[in-house]
Amino acid sequence: MEFGIYTFAETSVDPLTGAPVTPAQRLADLLDEIELADRVGLDVYGVGEHHRADFAVSAPAVVLAAAAARTSRIRLTSAVTVLSSDDPVRVYQQFATLDLISRGRAEVMAGRGSFVESFPLFGYDLADYDSLFAEKLELLLAINAHERVSWPGGGHRPAIDGLGVHPRAERELPIWIAVGGTPQSLVRAGALGLPLALAIIGGQPERFGPLVALYRQAAARAGHADRARVGINVHGFVADDARDAVETFWPSYRAVMSRIGRERGWPGVGRDHYEAGLAPDGHLVVGDPDQVVEKILALHRIFGHDRFMLQMTVGSLPQDKVLRAVELYGTVVAPRVRAALGREKIVPTGRMDSKS
Repeated sequence: MEFGIYTFAETSVDPLTGAPVTPAQRLADLLDEIELADRVGLDVYGVGEHHRADFAVSAPAVVLAAAAARTSRIRLTSAVTVLSSDDPVRVYQQFATLDLISRGRAEVMAGRGSFVESFPLFGYDLADYDSLFAEKLELLLAINAHERVSWPGGGHRPAIDGLGVHPRAERELPIWIAVGGTPQSLVRAGALGLPLALAIIGGQPERFGPLVALYRQAAARAGHADRARVGINVHGFVADDARDAVETFWPSYRAVMSRIGRERGWPGVGRDHYEAGLAPDGHLVVGDPDQVVEKILALHRIFGHDRFMLQMTVGSLPQDKVLRAVELYGTVVAPRVRAALGREKIVPTGRMDSKS
């Protein structure tokens, strides 16, 4: 299994001190986090794309290129690229450039986006939310596969008549499809033979088991069973002491999720909701290394996933504790999970409490 971290690089007010976090400081901290993740042996780091004041990154490829200059082995991906409101030619060019700078470490995680600010910003209609993504994904895949592109156009973008797209990455870029649980999105990813990045940010993970099975079935029907890969993206945090992990993560998690909830008409996040997420069958991966290892293995019993991505900076957390969490994740948690998976083959059962 591959282990990684992803972040949205929030610039929200520190919930403990009340101090604002500037974009410049958040980006400086982020580059330190990626550099440490590389040094402690993690496999991949992802940076999200947002177009609002409480996030520091609207151009993931730029940030990842800066990280490429400070790292040597970790793969660098968007998490996600909001493809629906971007141009596939520019997306390819940016990540091909990143791939050349990083010597083959760039990836794209493409999605429709859970925030919608980019649509009016770039002149798109939210009514076209899904058709924009489908059309632009088709073009991005064509560009990734062919140096000269002939594409008939669709309802949203003009045709391309045998034009070259440069520079070229030295291999096809890995393109993951990020989904939040829409069955049609999972079937599309499977039918195209693309790896799946599934976000689990609420509820019980077991309810996502049938969706991953649906993805694998779609891949098999299309002749892509050997290319079906599953990544799980979750919220979590690790500290030397379990109670410290729980109490460090709670204020920022509450602030961010409650703010997003108010925007979308959800109820605020209370301590009871948080505790439910921390339970053995919950969606949060928070605790000391022992607890985090066990939770990751429990998730693997459901999904049999190939990649595990942890979002630790949900809001603003103390940087010293974030760096310690990265260190523990890379030097303690990941090796122990790999060792456990190496000792016995865990076949996904769809249930967290099933052992094999």
